[in-house]
Amino acid sequence: MTDFLNNKFFAFLKLIRIENLVIVILTQTFLHYLVFQKIFTEANIPSNIYIKLFGLIVISTVLIAAAGYIINDYFDVKTDMINHPETVVLDKTIKRRWAIILHITFTALGVLLGMYTALKTGYLRLALFHILTATALWFYSTHFKKQLLVGNIVVSLLTASVPFITFVFEIAYLQKTIPEFAANHIPVILTASKITLIFCVFAFITSLAREIIKDMEDVAGDKATGGKTMPITWGIQTSKTVCFFLISITIILLLVVIYNTIKYKGELVTMPNMYILFGLVCPLITLLYMVVSANNPKQFKHASVFLKFIMFLGIGYCWIFYFS
Repeated sequence: MTDFLNNKFFAFLKLIRIENLVIVILTQTFLHYLVFQKIFTEANIPSNIYIKLFGLIVISTVLIAAAGYIINDYFDVKTDMINHPETVVLDKTIKRRWAIILHITFTALGVLLGMYTALKTGYLRLALFHILTATALWFYSTHFKKQLLVGNIVVSLLTASVPFITFVFEIAYLQKTIPEFAANHIPVILTASKITLIFCVFAFITSLAREIIKDMEDVAGDKATGGKTMPITWGIQTSKTVCFFLISITIILLLVVIYNTIKYKGELVTMPNMYILFGLVCPLITLLYMVVSANNPKQFKHASVFLKFIMFLGIGYCWIFYFS
């Protein structure tokens, strides 16, 4: 891994968390093309005119997210040198001043693109999403990250905002281009809202659980650098209990989705139900065991990576929705 990160290109990809940015891109792209497009097409609402603007929204979101990862690493070098010295790239392959330059550049471009897309929808106030996100990421890195629960909740809210931003811009643009869209298509908007809410809640809870797992993994470095995270303040066992509760709530909510499908469609064995049951619920049950039995940073790391995989599977539900 160390030799791999000596290459500036790969070090840059590590710095911006390319795998997380891919998840952001897939989340917004799948929601647009597989979920919202299907809903609007079935209602005979033309929305293909939104494609170019949508691409700019994705780019702006990715740029701001990348800037957030960069500034997080910038302020977290000492902690990372204790927890993951082999994966640190700042002060090794990439100089710190370049990290600041990249952060400022990506943030500025992301916010400007966000303002442009908001202007094109006719609702300039939507640019606040991008401005507030960039601001929150800065304060997360400088103030919130090592505070009890505050940093975890901020990151989880930002994660949940990824599908929400897609929905808001989609509806705003349709309202601008189609007269009386909101008044004439209330059922369509409610359907899109409901699905967006499910994705947002899933993203928020799983992200919060993952942040706590990561805090348990990084407890040594956080403690050495003055952190007040949940494992440090309340202990590992309490943190495990909170994680167990969050994962259990996610499982229950997914089972409620299955129940509602059975209730309204009268079918148990459907593609969406089977995907939720075997693609999400069963892995989450496995995760419960991984978290409860974890006793060292390596085991918590495995649980964190596995939860990221489950989040990826959650995004995959868009395909099931499209073909069902």
